[in-house]
Amino acid sequence: MVLGTVFEMVGAIAVGARTADTIKNGIIPTSAFQGNAGVQMLAFTCALAAASTWVMWCTKHSAHVSSTYSLISAVAGVGVATAGASKVQWGWNKGSGLGAIFAGLGMAPAISAGFGATIFMLIKVVVHMRKNPVPWSVFTSPFFFLIAGTICTLSIVYKGSPNLKLNAKPGWYVASVTMGTGVGVAILAAIFFVPFLWTRVIRKDASVKWYHVFMGPLLFKRPIVAEAEQARVPNYAVVQHDEETELSGSDKDSQELASSERDEIDLEKRQIHSNQRALESHKLSHKELVAAGREKMHAKMRLKRGPLGWAMRLLHNNPMGPGQIYEKKNMVTFMKRVPAMITVGALY
Repeated sequence: MVLGTVFEMVGAIAVGARTADTIKNGIIPTSAFQGNAGVQMLAFTCALAAASTWVMWCTKHSAHVSSTYSLISAVAGVGVATAGASKVQWGWNKGSGLGAIFAGLGMAPAISAGFGATIFMLIKVVVHMRKNPVPWSVFTSPFFFLIAGTICTLSIVYKGSPNLKLNAKPGWYVASVTMGTGVGVAILAAIFFVPFLWTRVIRKDASVKWYHVFMGPLLFKRPIVAEAEQARVPNYAVVQHDEETELSGSDKDSQELASSERDEIDLEKRQIHSNQRALESHKLSHKELVAAGREKMHAKMRLKRGPLGWAMRLLHNNPMGPGQIYEKKNMVTFMKRVPAMITVGALY
């Protein structure tokens, strides 16, 4: 969550200037508020509240939603209510009006599909179609860092903060900076990332930690300390398949817990085994597999020590009952859940 907060803020500052300017001036002209800063602040506050409510509702019901388009539509609605429909920029408005914005909504899927298909086919031809794809994936990774670094730099230059005045530079300067940054990122990947992956994935050295990446080319000469049968890499599968021994690995952690908490953990283990047998008994859809994987992850978290494990167990054992939130039993349950909800929100 800390990293998410930092990078969300950096992204908004680095590449959010054009979007912010469009929302601020492109939909409702500032002259429509006749210099009344209080009304303008209230209007945008209402738009933010409306967009936030809509995004949260869609998220809760697993509906696809764009926070940017929700906010833009809310600003347009506030403009109609505040200054009248004639003041809202419904047309192109030099690329900042609602017409231009929603035209992008139609063009974006086609353009994204083209780029996605091109990049995937490139990876397929360069890596997947090889007899031994792993070395190809490792040694060609700097090229894909080059693509990513170049595109991200171009986005910052084109959509960055106006105070940097990067978009006012001549074309050769923008091209040089963009390509230079991409090449620099690719060189760093070749010096540090490739040796790290080569040691950890191809040589299968299980002793390599994340901080060994700073050794760079020295990893090529580093002797294998702990050779493993399989490469030690994170498992990013949507549905995790753990061995039975992993479920019992938390026994050591649970020895120091209170007897009541140990009883809860034992019950959780039995539920995990029961759910695994139920999953194996019939074929599930992708959505059901994702839900089962999420529940399995939550069950494993409830086995752990510490504040997060306590909070997950408390929320699991005190679900909100039927009826309205203002009923006494639900209010009592909700008050019990509040500290755990705060803990999970901070640590999950």
